[in-house]
Amino acid sequence: MIIAVDGPTASGKGTISKALAAHFGLPHLDTGLLYRAVGRQVFLDGGDPDDAGDALAATGFPGSLLADPHLRSEETGGLASRVSVHPSVRRALFERQRSFAEQRGGAVLDGRDIGTIIAPDADVKLFITASVEARAKRRWLEMQDRELDISLREIEADIAARDDRDINRADAPLRAAPGALVIDTSALDREAAIAAAIAAVEEAIH
Repeated sequence: MIIAVDGPTASGKGTISKALAAHFGLPHLDTGLLYRAVGRQVFLDGGDPDDAGDALAATGFPGSLLADPHLRSEETGGLASRVSVHPSVRRALFERQRSFAEQRGGAVLDGRDIGTIIAPDADVKLFITASVEARAKRRWLEMQDRELDISLREIEADIAARDDRDINRADAPLRAAPGALVIDTSALDREAAIAAAIAAVEEAIH
């Protein structure tokens, strides 16, 4: 069984995907981490994330980079959004994601184009969303827990900018796949969001 989970940044799709993988006994891939690794590699190379050539060169990042704690930073998230607009980068990472999805027994993948591009034939497609305000508040609380000094207004602006890039990019724009089940987590806590997703998948496969 392949479960595709898409949605904008800080919508809760990562948390939900991990929970779905654990519940249904499937391997999980956070595809956004691949793009974060590319963005981080561009930074380490001293390149320009808006330059297609620099971004493509960074797709050859070493596997060890996926364990770099800097990948979860707001700065790297912004770089990931910028490198992901390049069609050449998306093509370079496509096969890695597709192979993961097609492994024996299935998998759970989360990202922004899983149900539309990577696994359009997925057995279940979910689109996890939430308001900019709700997503910014969650990310701000995460930053506070990590004792990082950033304002809520800065995070809201960053999320809105990422949404604009992701939705309006020419290649694989962020959108709900045809037939996707949409779950708005704006007013849901972690447990309720996970429960809603599990219920949606179980309903879809029965």
